Amino acid sequence: MANRFRLGLIINPLAGLGGSVALKGSDGQAEQALALGATPQAMNRASTALNELAALADKFEVLTVAGDMGQSVCQALGLAYQLLYSPAQWPSTAEDTETAARLMAEQGVDLLLFAGGDGTARNICAVVGDSTTVLGIPAGVKIHSGVYAISPQAAGKLVGKLIAGELVSLSEAPVMDIDEQAFRQGVVKARRYGEMRIPAQLRYVQSVKMGGRESEELVLADLAAYVVSLLEDNVRYVMGSGSTVAAVMAELGLDNTLLGVDVIENGKLIGKDVSAAQLLELVQGYPSKLIITLIGGQGHVFGRGNQQLSPAVIRAIGRDNILLIASKTKLQQLDGRPLLADTGDAGLDQQLTGLINVLTGYNDYVIYRLGYEDEL
Repeated sequence: MANRFRLGLIINPLAGLGGSVALKGSDGQAEQALALGATPQAMNRASTALNELAALADKFEVLTVAGDMGQSVCQALGLAYQLLYSPAQWPSTAEDTETAARLMAEQGVDLLLFAGGDGTARNICAVVGDSTTVLGIPAGVKIHSGVYAISPQAAGKLVGKLIAGELVSLSEAPVMDIDEQAFRQGVVKARRYGEMRIPAQLRYVQSVKMGGRESEELVLADLAAYVVSLLEDNVRYVMGSGSTVAAVMAELGLDNTLLGVDVIENGKLIGKDVSAAQLLELVQGYPSKLIITLIGGQGHVFGRGNQQLSPAVIRAIGRDNILLIASKTKLQQLDGRPLLADTGDAGLDQQLTGLINVLTGYNDYVIYRLGYEDEL
């Protein structure tokens, strides 16, 4: 099945070993914990989470690690999987977790799901940062980080929402860990090691709620203010058509072509109502980004009302430099249908396919599928 959800899976099989035998953690204590009779729990907790996805098994595939770092659980549950990495020795190490996470990020997994504790979160954060959406299955002794679901079942249900194509917000969550040596002496010393991007339940920002529904005017104001805060110096921004992008131009105090494409740089308009040829000349060889919205009701991102965004222009800018903005109301009106790309270049349409972050409010993103018309 084409374009199945790609779920990265990493299990730290040693996570949580120290808890039941009162070692106040597992970092560097695995052999002692096992000698004291500790029973590994991380694989069981990962299985509990993945069991929530049983009804969706034909909609996703797992990219994972050999043995107890993921493969064993996939085999036990009958899940389709692809091995990305095999540790050189057992038990596995923190370096194995980091290597596996790096490979999954390079493969562009839609979500990296991992089972462990704060040490595991630290390892993964060290190599992926906020470049990959992650979610932790709590399996460690120490769970101070905000990247974990409240339970294995909750982790599974949240992943299921993503696989099913429901609107799920993205947010940044802190990765925390404590000094276990100090903790064993009764001293809690917590430290922040960074942030990772996680999925969260769909929620509306309180300031833009009105009677349980979004106020479109306030949403656009929030969106525009946040987009303006993201603008970088010496980068050319291609501003697509539509009222959502027009709100950004209004926030900047610049003239806008509602049904055309403009280009701005350093807060100034450098191209107004440009053609495809003019646009390509403006972006080729320059740091450039595209700010675009979708057509309400249809879901088209490319190919309807913005043909100035030719395949050559889109390729010159690059998928990673596209900022898609829309209200959640606009997305909900699609009733689960994917966003569409009809650039006139089938190869490019295929390259654009996949999950994409959509800015829906002030620092409020959801993850949504950009589809491919021929597959609908």
